[in-house]
Amino acid sequence: MTFSGSVLFNNSFSLPPEDELQFAQLLINQAQDAAFCVGDNGEFLYINDVTCSMSQYSREELLFMSLQDIEVGLSTEVWLERWQRLKSERSLTFKSTYRTKRNRILGVEVNISYVEYQGIEFGCAFVRENYNDLREELSHYQKTEAELEASVSILRSTLECASNGILAVNFDGEILCYNQKFVDLWQLPKDIKVSRKSSQAKLYFDSKVKDPDLFTKAVWDKSSQCGSESYDLIELNDGRVFAHYSEPHQIGNKIIGRVWSIWDVTKFKRSEEALKLNESRFRSLAENTEASIFLVYGNKICYANPAATVLTGYEIKELLYNFSFDQLIKNRKYRRVKKQDGEVFGEYEEILVVTKSGAERWLACTVAVLSGAYDFTNEPVKLVTAIDITDYKYAESEVRQALEQAKKLSELRERFVSMLCHQFRTPLNVVSFSADLLRRNIHQWTEEKNRSYLDLIQAAVTQISQLVDDMLLYGKAQAAKLKCEPRLLNLNQFCRDVVAQLQFTSESKRIFSFVNDDDCDKVYLDPKFLHHILNNLLSNAIKYSPSESEITLKVSCQDESVIFQVKDAGIGIPVIDQQQIFELFSRGSNVDHITGTGIGLSIVKTLVDLHGGEICLESEVGVGTTFTVVLPSIQ
Repeated sequence: MTFSGSVLFNNSFSLPPEDELQFAQLLINQAQDAAFCVGDNGEFLYINDVTCSMSQYSREELLFMSLQDIEVGLSTEVWLERWQRLKSERSLTFKSTYRTKRNRILGVEVNISYVEYQGIEFGCAFVRENYNDLREELSHYQKTEAELEASVSILRSTLECASNGILAVNFDGEILCYNQKFVDLWQLPKDIKVSRKSSQAKLYFDSKVKDPDLFTKAVWDKSSQCGSESYDLIELNDGRVFAHYSEPHQIGNKIIGRVWSIWDVTKFKRSEEALKLNESRFRSLAENTEASIFLVYGNKICYANPAATVLTGYEIKELLYNFSFDQLIKNRKYRRVKKQDGEVFGEYEEILVVTKSGAERWLACTVAVLSGAYDFTNEPVKLVTAIDITDYKYAESEVRQALEQAKKLSELRERFVSMLCHQFRTPLNVVSFSADLLRRNIHQWTEEKNRSYLDLIQAAVTQISQLVDDMLLYGKAQAAKLKCEPRLLNLNQFCRDVVAQLQFTSESKRIFSFVNDDDCDKVYLDPKFLHHILNNLLSNAIKYSPSESEITLKVSCQDESVIFQVKDAGIGIPVIDQQQIFELFSRGSNVDHITGTGIGLSIVKTLVDLHGGEICLESEVGVGTTFTVVLPSIQ
């Protein structure tokens, strides 16, 4: 045996290279699989007959195309990535999807090999349709079809359960379907097929209505291609009145048909006619009164006067067309009104309504039941007469708030008097007791003992004086008689003076620490306000922390504001008390025997507010408390 090129022949049969190429083409075109060669850019170099048959393109067409033109989702980036893998792995096998010239989608299995011949790189591919994928696609289609049938079944059930008659026509105007309610409303015989092409059906409908021409024009001949809604009332020979409403059915911007909804409005029309017959009895009053008047039949509004439209913001046609009276109501309070003989005559209600614009209005309403006298088919109708009392309700609310405020002020006054009596009684008792002892024993006691009682008197007087000063300061702040007057301060010296003064007057051995992180020195603050704020916070730290514990005053500046922090290691403030700690007379529930008025922090809060600042605290019982005050530096 001998080898010639890439084709194998035996010794008894030898062909020239051009004949071998023809034999190769005959061989590959007899294959059952599609075969083709593509270059490194995805363009077709060679296509066998099966490829043309499968793709439905001619060989000439394919040779001017690339693989990206028939393989679904194959972009240039994806092809380049696949080509690099092919060069690396030498062959690839994968599943894909091809699109034929007639847009048929094929599931295929591809085996492609990398070939380099005489310096040219290309890929040789064999493609076979994947019938398993087709079966999966068929299964998916059958499942989708079953789901569609289930949806259609649900739709049919929905149409049959509708309270209105439903009629659907297609783009050509032919009737597609209608529900049982439509049959019941029109009392259709079973032998009549509803179709616009049926002369029998047209004769039947014409025989049922009072005005066949109106019915034909408004309903029967209404174009299914019309893009507008329609609403018509059709009166039947038996006295019934049907409302016919239709709108075009669209998919996207294309009209594919029209759907009609039909319902019986006979009772409504009769009520309307009865109202017209009797409206002269109250029209003059209703049309000219400032009170809003509604006639409510069931829960639907069948009449509203002009005042009612002004009040609610709705037009008459909006209130009368399928509008529930309860749609207006947000809240209501009512009581029954009785005659002298005890018979219930009506109701008085205060109703909060929401207007069309969203505004809320309070109405004082009388509700009377009308029956027989106004001939509403012998069924009761409510006559609602309403007067706008919104301003009165707001005034009532303001009065209620004022009364509540007065009650709070009264309670506050009682607490204030009680506190003053309690706070003044203790130092006054000390003064009285000490003075009486001195009066009787001043000549018998030593000078040192007399001085001790004089010191007690002096301390009690100081306590009374401080209490009076605090109350006067609080009163001025509440009466807006205090004015913030910032001026340039040497903050370092100011804070050191406050700390030194407290350290000098404090009898305990507490450690005072002053820290100025930002070297915050020259600032504009009100010295009177600042002195009282720092003095009170530091005094509280002394009062509520153990002896020899550390108290820290830290100062820093940030964004034209000065931040003060007073930190102690005292008893702390319970979480339940922290929200009210700045209120007047409020104290922590764990202060026990430690004396105090509950005024100081309230004054501090007021002064901080007057200075345009903020105050907050962090505290844990048994660990300590940190008060943070932020004041703007104002020039």
